[in-house]
Amino acid sequence: MWEEDDVIFVVREGRKPFETNIVNIDAQQELIEGNQEDPVFQKEQLLGNINKVIDKAKSVNVPVIFVRDLDVAGGNGVGFQIHKEINVPSEAKIFDKLATNAFHKTGLLEYLKLGRIEHIVIMGCQTQYCIDSAVRTATINGFDVTLVGDGHSTKGTDILPAKRIIQHHNHTLHGHYNVEHFSIVRNSEEDLFSPTHDSYR
Repeated sequence: MWEEDDVIFVVREGRKPFETNIVNIDAQQELIEGNQEDPVFQKEQLLGNINKVIDKAKSVNVPVIFVRDLDVAGGNGVGFQIHKEINVPSEAKIFDKLATNAFHKTGLLEYLKLGRIEHIVIMGCQTQYCIDSAVRTATINGFDVTLVGDGHSTKGTDILPAKRIIQHHNHTLHGHYNVEHFSIVRNSEEDLFSPTHDSYR
């Protein structure tokens, strides 16, 4: 075990460091439920698919990360916490953010770099805001990204319903690239932890 800048990374004897991490963004109680507004699109499917992927990750020792938005529920109370129906692993790492971008001044980028992570699997909310910015920023910063196509959601706007927003982003972000690194979209039923990005390079 070694430590740098308050981040601890364990290298298990006889195996290489984890290359993949799951990053769940803003999967918080009030944001998903909507509080006095509507919940996110297909809330139950979203929660079920997030749990499905987390369970698969635990079975193959893929670490799980959560990023919480401090704007949700004013950064306090039950509404701010990760949704109560999500099976949060006891060892999950949690980062809090002030910006739309999960990598902005949160320590997430440094944590992933320190762990020598090459591939991240992204889920959560909301599609056109924090999910989109995280996928694009990750590719810029040297990660291949798998966006779980049925593992992110949002609410509709005056311009587009939520379903169309999700479909649009799944289409746009599948194959999005920044020369060396890019994103693909796969559903929760697929083998998310065996990256296929190299077959596109």
